[in-house]
Amino acid sequence: MPVASRAAETRRVTVMSIGVALTLVALKVVVWWFSRSVALLASAADSGLDLVASTATFFAVRYAAVPPDREHRFGHGKAEAFASLMQAGLVFASAALIAEEAVRHLIRPEAVAYEGWAVAVMGISIALTGGLIFAQSRLLRTTSSVAVSADRTHYAADLAANLIALVAIAAAWIGLPWVDPLGGLGVAAILLWGAVSVFRGSSDQLLDHELPDEDRRRIVALMTEDGAVSHVHQLRTRASGPTVHIQMHADLDPEMTLEAAHRAVVAAERRVLGAFPDADILIHPDPRGRAEPHGGAFGEALERTEKSQ
Repeated sequence: MPVASRAAETRRVTVMSIGVALTLVALKVVVWWFSRSVALLASAADSGLDLVASTATFFAVRYAAVPPDREHRFGHGKAEAFASLMQAGLVFASAALIAEEAVRHLIRPEAVAYEGWAVAVMGISIALTGGLIFAQSRLLRTTSSVAVSADRTHYAADLAANLIALVAIAAAWIGLPWVDPLGGLGVAAILLWGAVSVFRGSSDQLLDHELPDEDRRRIVALMTEDGAVSHVHQLRTRASGPTVHIQMHADLDPEMTLEAAHRAVVAAERRVLGAFPDADILIHPDPRGRAEPHGGAFGEALERTEKSQ
């Protein structure tokens, strides 16, 4: 899928996410007002935070796609990671509030009314959430948006939470009211687990975590595919929203002319771009066997790390 098409699809999915969150908040709040189900209240509160998180994602993916400017030479991609970090905080808060409400209802149980309406709302919620997760998963097969990935993780936790809430409300309907607050605690636990997952993903990107080993091996294989580049060292990679930054040193025949070396590097760069079309690539050519030791803040440290691997 072309880069422009992926960007348009990403924007469409974020609009869809806001629409789903708005619909679910409205439905759940109205039915909770009549039913007083703790599990439904927990789900409604989480959907409210979904709306905030989805709105942040909506703006983050658009800002992250803004081209580099004079103040941001590496682009604006990390806006997605900041939005994901905010999502993690919101989910943590949601889990704490839901757990508090569930414990209160365990101590002082309250009957659930209008159970049929509550069950219907949860069924609609499960259907809409499942459709959104499907759309997000399809998008993530062609792009690596950390904000959309965090949003999907959040909604996947919601899907499990909605299933628990549905079971809890149905149990209250048949005369087991104590299951409802237990369901709320189950929702809180799932949200907490989802928050940890989102936090790890966003912090990895903010701290410039390397790409997966499989991607790094693929980069090296593509660079050395035609034999003009015999070896790659000091390979550094990181993700920044939709963009992947790749830089490395490439060993070339020391007898090559500058023009031939340039052609070899450009050909290798195009092969890597074929696999990573959103990448920003910087290649430093080295004369094989004649290169001077590299300095800089990380030069010697990286060389020691590569030798130890």
